Amino acid sequence: MPGQDAPVERPLSPPIVIAHRGASGERPEHTLAAYDLAIAQGADAIEPDLVPTKDDFLVARHENEISETTDVAAHPEFAARRGTRLIDGRSITGWFVEDFALAELRTLRARERLPTLRPGNTAYDGREAIPTLDEVIALAKRRSGELGRTIAVYPETKHPTYFARIGHPTDALLVRALDAAGWRTPAAPVFIQSFEVDNLKRLAGMTRVRLIQLLDATGVPADGAAPSYAAMATPAGLRAVATYAWGIGPNKAMLWAGEAASPLVRDAHRAGLRVHPWTFRAENRFLDPRFRHEGAAHGDLAGEISAALRLGIDGFFTDFPQIGARVRDKE
Repeated sequence: MPGQDAPVERPLSPPIVIAHRGASGERPEHTLAAYDLAIAQGADAIEPDLVPTKDDFLVARHENEISETTDVAAHPEFAARRGTRLIDGRSITGWFVEDFALAELRTLRARERLPTLRPGNTAYDGREAIPTLDEVIALAKRRSGELGRTIAVYPETKHPTYFARIGHPTDALLVRALDAAGWRTPAAPVFIQSFEVDNLKRLAGMTRVRLIQLLDATGVPADGAAPSYAAMATPAGLRAVATYAWGIGPNKAMLWAGEAASPLVRDAHRAGLRVHPWTFRAENRFLDPRFRHEGAAHGDLAGEISAALRLGIDGFFTDFPQIGARVRDKE
């Protein structure tokens, strides 16, 4: 099996399975149905990406532009709200959450974002509303009580600099919701993640919950607070991250240098950082080439996760938490 001979680094914490936008390989992403299925399948944490409404409620959407993930285009009453925005240097046209009050968003229904790759998920189009952060927290708490195991919430602050510039700063909204849930300390079942830097540093002064610095294989944080993600992934860069964050969430490609392990997990652990890579998906398009099954819809997701676990990661994001939990429990 590819990766079988990879060097082993011991995880700093028992590896957790993070349901990326819920069980989004089997239900439309960022819906209560996707989160609930993920919990039933063994996920330790559910991940809502958070964007603010016009009236400053945090809701779970992958992006603030919602034409791909809702039926907003089919609502003639909202046709005039279609527009173009410059977000983190990209010009994007569509409908934006920040132009809708929560009551208006409640009239929309979620749909599958990747219908050609996940046609089975389209059977659930139109069934689910856009959930608020409070609803996601309530679900995690209720299911924790029912199952007798703790379900964590792993929110990502999306485009925090952009939202602050247009008058919707999200950090305080997020901390207020977590405080109301009783989640204020590092022991709380919550992790806050961001691709930006300065908002995590601000959050470090606002809450004691665990913070995760996201890293991509290329590019620069949108807030310009670091020269590049590559610089942040060096030993010196990781030591700097450790001054405000509990862990990192790297692009899974960063775990490897060709077919050999990169030094990232080792260097992060030496800096005291946990490592939660993203995102493990079953479709061949998303798999490392070593784990693809050409001619089939899905490849060897279990093999890719297993290889990553042998590198000593402390958890991982996956669209298929049932597979992730099964592999994690075998390792």
